[in-house]
Amino acid sequence: MDALFGLKNRRSVRAYKPEQIRPDQLNDILEAGTFAPTGMGKQSPTIVVVQDPQLIAKLSRMNAAVMGLNGDPFYGAPTVLIVFGNPNTAPTWLEDGSLVMGNLLNAAFAVGVDSCWIHRAKQMFESEEGKALMREWGVPEECVGIGNCILGYAAAPLPAPKPRKADYVIRV
Repeated sequence: MDALFGLKNRRSVRAYKPEQIRPDQLNDILEAGTFAPTGMGKQSPTIVVVQDPQLIAKLSRMNAAVMGLNGDPFYGAPTVLIVFGNPNTAPTWLEDGSLVMGNLLNAAFAVGVDSCWIHRAKQMFESEEGKALMREWGVPEECVGIGNCILGYAAAPLPAPKPRKADYVIRV
């Protein structure tokens, strides 16, 4: 797929079919995430892959609790990728993790998978429940949640892009 087409046409999806994404698609998405630029080449982020429905439900509940809500902020997505950054690895850990998230989102679109960045990973994994999960998964305790990348197949057609604001770019 043409890269510029993908960058212009990817949309955040908030309703998913229940079917799981294919392993080859997941592997391509993950590989793209690992090739995101990182400060000084330190590769500070870590990506955790979750496809177990019960664990996704738990993560969704934790995320909703941060907002004080009871809904599903993961919108029924069958795969959740959690990106963590390690402040002890590089001073650019937050930017590194954000670039990983961007690569994951754009790679998903390129291979026919829909996605959305779901915030509140930081707060989820600051909780005792979140810290326990990190220990269980082998994520170093100093790591900080950067974002949740939900993946799946859209339950409805993607919306058209919104017009770009007139002052998005200032040329000097």
